[in-house]
Amino acid sequence: MAAVTLASPAQAATNPFTAAQACNNDFGGSWAYASDGHRSIYASNGTKVGDVYLMYNSATAYNCVATLKRVAVGSTTGVSAGIRVEGGSWVYDSGSFKYYAAIQRSARDRCVMYSGEVLYGTSWQGAGRYSWGNCG
Repeated sequence: MAAVTLASPAQAATNPFTAAQACNNDFGGSWAYASDGHRSIYASNGTKVGDVYLMYNSATAYNCVATLKRVAVGSTTGVSAGIRVEGGSWVYDSGSFKYYAAIQRSARDRCVMYSGEVLYGTSWQGAGRYSWGNCG
């Protein structure tokens, strides 16, 4: 009989990706951190479960939102990144991923909102900026 030990989600490995690396990995290009473009995601028990970042590519005028997991890193669990460009609806990259979720949209001459969620146990924990910003 073999014994199986399961690590606590709070003891997960460090995420090997930065937000810029996640955006580059999925979409290519050079990404910079946008002003007011970071929110930490916490569970109700105070555990930091992730970070959501708004990135900007000045060459393409695209924004990328990357949600980096801080729990269950390397395991395929729920994570989501969302962006809303002024004049449009929310769009998401949501699924079961090992390290992050990322989505990009063109935002030339428009403002954006962003959000991220991480599945922690059986409930989704989220954060973001739900007011218009990063206009241009």
